[in-house]
Formats: sequence, C-alpha cells, structure tokens
Amino acid sequence: MISLWQFLKKKKYKRIPLSPVGTGHLKFEATINGVSGEFILDTGASNTCIGFEDLERFKLYAKDSEVKAAGAGAIDMLTQIAQDNLIEIGPWKTKNISIVLFDLSHVNQALINHDAKPVSGIIGADVLKLGKAIIDYQYNCMYLK
Repeated sequence: MISLWQFLKKKKYKRIPLSPVGTGHLKFEATINGVSGEFILDTGASNTCIGFEDLERFKLYAKDSEVKAAGAGAIDMLTQIAQDNLIEIGPWKTKNISIVLFDLSHVNQALINHDAKPVSGIIGADVLKLGKAIIDYQYNCMYLK
C-alpha cells in the first residue's frame, strides 16, 4: 500500500513539517523576502498576516488599507497591505503575495498564555490555496504543490 507522502511526492508536492503549540495551532518556519520567521498555520484566516512591528524586518512596503481585520477575539483592527512579496515555505515558493499587516499582539499574547513562543505572523488561506495545501494532522505536516 502506498503512503500519502509517496502518493503526493509523485504529484510534485513538497512536505513541510509542522510543530504543535499549546493553543492547538501548528507552527512552522517560512521565509518572506529572504527573511526567516515562525508562523502559525490558520486555515480560517483569509490572508497571510504579519504584525506591524515586523514591517521593516521582512522588507515590506505597505500602504493603508480600508479593510478592517477581525479574528481571535478582536474586531475592526486597522490594517495595511504590502504587495508583491516572495514567500518560501521549505522548498516551496511563490511570488507576488500580498501580506496584510495588523496588530498581532492579541495572537502572540494567546500563545504566551499557553507557554508558546510568539510568532512573526499567520499563513492563511491565500497561500494555502495557491499551494494546493493538504494538511496531515496525524503526522503534523503539510504538503504544498
């Protein structure tokens, strides 16, 4: 019998290891514009997001956005958007990703409250759709094509 990984490897998927954190989220390393950081996987987040404080670190050029962010108990948060970014997750990469910037302090506080380290941001459904993501919760990994 062929394993899921063997099957997906034949379909040109890349395997990305994930680490569980105390909140129930899965964390992994990603690189944005050549700068590495820790991110949580959030299938419920429509966009990939980074905190305002990491704007310069990830070499983002942002402009104000009229879109208000909501999630994780916070609503109507001001946002900015940075377009045309390169994101690399393991051996998988894509260009021209738009990243939403907003106050991630409530997300990181929730992680700290569960004895987890803060993250640089959230990888959302926009990237997951582009990569045709398959998440394997049993083996804590994700596959991207």
